[in-house]
Amino acid sequence: MRTVMISCGEPSGDAYAGALARELRRLEPGVRIIGLGGERLRAAGAELIGDYHGLAVTGLVEALAVLPRAWSMKRALVAGARRSRPDALVLVDFPDFNFRLASSLRPAGVPIVYYVCPQVWAWRRGRLRVMRRLVDQALVIFPFEEAVFGEAGVPAEFVGHPLLDLAPPPGDRRALQEEWGLAPGVPLVALLPGSRPNEVRSTIPTLASAVPLMARRIPGVQFVVGCAPNLDGSLFDPLRRAAGARVALVEGRADDVLRASDAVVTASGTATVQAAIHECPMVIVYRVAPLTYRLGRRVVRLDTFGMANLIAGRRIVPELIQDGFTPEAVAEAAARYFEDPAHAAATRAALREVRMRLGEPGASRRAAERILALCAARPRRPGS
Repeated sequence: MRTVMISCGEPSGDAYAGALARELRRLEPGVRIIGLGGERLRAAGAELIGDYHGLAVTGLVEALAVLPRAWSMKRALVAGARRSRPDALVLVDFPDFNFRLASSLRPAGVPIVYYVCPQVWAWRRGRLRVMRRLVDQALVIFPFEEAVFGEAGVPAEFVGHPLLDLAPPPGDRRALQEEWGLAPGVPLVALLPGSRPNEVRSTIPTLASAVPLMARRIPGVQFVVGCAPNLDGSLFDPLRRAAGARVALVEGRADDVLRASDAVVTASGTATVQAAIHECPMVIVYRVAPLTYRLGRRVVRLDTFGMANLIAGRRIVPELIQDGFTPEAVAEAAARYFEDPAHAAATRAALREVRMRLGEPGASRRAAERILALCAARPRRPGS
């Protein structure tokens, strides 16, 4: 029986890992999957050695608080690998943790696959040297990454973006709005404040202050908040109390939220790719601790942060970062989509191009095929 260890450390990675695990089991029903993840990886049949909750934070300074738990989790995974002797280790994003895990398991000769790779083209390019030393195969999800990693000596293959597989079939927009207690046929703005607790704490107060400002600019507007699962509900209280408009909270259904909405204000990250897939005009916002931002600006190589803009190769949607993330700026950028129909239409057209650049559906299956091929190339262990 083959054994594959998967390590992921945040909600988006858990979704990708869960989809990958399902495809691995479809292709090879007897495969055993172990590792670090969350509900989606567990639901796909994996045996979790550890749960990622409490490990995922944004920012360099903020990461210090979770270091003790991260080291303990790494030791548990290394011990589990020594017991199970996996045929492959699959790393899903989460590089600060996963590089250390890979370094510990590399001496055992376990083939290492990086699926959903670190964004070395944006910052910390020195990680390419680490990947060249540790990684046998990079399975990349953005088309331009194949050349970036390949030129650095890391074997890379573009498999497409797994979000194309994870997005549910189109639903009835009006029915969704009615389900959430919203009036259909009036403007609806989605608010996606992020998936990590410290990210949400940083984002929500400004969004709550922006709600009444948007309500003044967009007649009849309503709001729907896409709440990431497994977060403390009290984090969203400022939005529940926001004055000036009806606000509905929906947990764990970001795709439905985006499908039902006319525009979205979203924290930078995976949600920007989801919004592009749904061709939902967006305003990208982000804020971290001041020291984290100052440190990060020294190593960031790009002038734009949002994935939709990076994939497009130009600024197609506004980004309000750090001090630029104010209630007034949010209201101004969001209102423009309703006040200028030509601007909204042009943005949707640009987002359609972004979606096309993500490749064809089937990324999870292609990744699973490549991983199993690496496993097959490795000699079988005695008794397996």
